[in-house]
Amino acid sequence: MQRSLLLAKIHSCTITDANVNYMGSISIDQALLDASGILPYEQVQVVNVNNGERFITYAIAAPANSGAIELNGAAARLGVKGDRLIIMTYAQFTPEEIKTHAPKVVMVDEQNHLLEVRRYNELQNNGFHAELIHSLRL
Repeated sequence: MQRSLLLAKIHSCTITDANVNYMGSISIDQALLDASGILPYEQVQVVNVNNGERFITYAIAAPANSGAIELNGAAARLGVKGDRLIIMTYAQFTPEEIKTHAPKVVMVDEQNHLLEVRRYNELQNNGFHAELIHSLRL
């Protein structure tokens, strides 16, 4: 059995533009795609921190180091310039892979420039990870 877990996220980035006339998706600075491991055309879940909207679309690359985070097509109706977003992607993991998995978290500044890349290891550090692995064996 495989389970869906967070693979990577770009945390607290800022919408720089919204274009309802573009044919769908979210444009993301290529440097942030590279740092997170999110691929062009990969499915992403987007959460708008300002209004609570959640939606699924796919990523497309914006010029590297541009700071661009742009909602396109119908998604452009779900946020406005200046709104804060969390962009996440998920993957399927086997119980063995879960044992060592640590999601990648890309932290950005107010202009969507890369600050740092973290790994979520808290689950492993606080004992929850061991409990999760134990429950997978049951």
